Amino acid sequence: MSPSTLNCPTCGAAISSDSPNCPYCSSRLATISCPSCFSLAFLGSKFCPHCGHPLTTPASPTSTKLNCPHCLIPLEIFDLGQIKLRDCPKCCGIWVDTKTFQQICADREDQAAILGSPIPVPRDDISAKRAYIPCPQCRQLMSRSQFSRRSGIIIDLCRAHGVWFDRDELRHIIEFIRSGGLDRAREMDKEDLDRARRDLDAQLRASARDEDLRSIASTGGLLTALLHI
Repeated sequence: MSPSTLNCPTCGAAISSDSPNCPYCSSRLATISCPSCFSLAFLGSKFCPHCGHPLTTPASPTSTKLNCPHCLIPLEIFDLGQIKLRDCPKCCGIWVDTKTFQQICADREDQAAILGSPIPVPRDDISAKRAYIPCPQCRQLMSRSQFSRRSGIIIDLCRAHGVWFDRDELRHIIEFIRSGGLDRAREMDKEDLDRARRDLDAQLRASARDEDLRSIASTGGLLTALLHI
């Protein structure tokens, strides 16, 4: 779908719907779908530019007390439809609390809102920064693990507070989920568990047979000794 022309909710200038920032007032821009006609509108617009339906105006991005674990600058609060994210304006990383991430994984509308948002351009290259990083909330080092163990996407996780995504990682996870990857991973995990149970049962049966053979051998040896007395 080719981008349409919308008006910046801050200064009113006509801008392409795929623009991440207004070139006139530098306001940050993201699009949402109108709940009435499903056309695109910029976040912050009071009414749909196509059908005039009232739109919910989310809170404007503001500085928070949480800092980017890479850049060490304040993260910005960014509302995208019904979900609230915190992102770094420098490296474009995203901090998502645990509850919100679970909601994103389960809700296709939230997934669509993220996939439909403009792709920011980072001002800092973190491609070589693979060390463990601290949780923006508790400052403890987060664990690094592969999402769903089969996605190939490594994320930084604080089990108590949330997940840090470097640029594009959250998009890749959503694409993995929407392609059926999560369902396939769960089915493969179930098959692995069933296989492990079968292997354990076989080992237990083999162990029981070995014990029976040792018992028979021991009894036979005792009988032989008694016959020679």
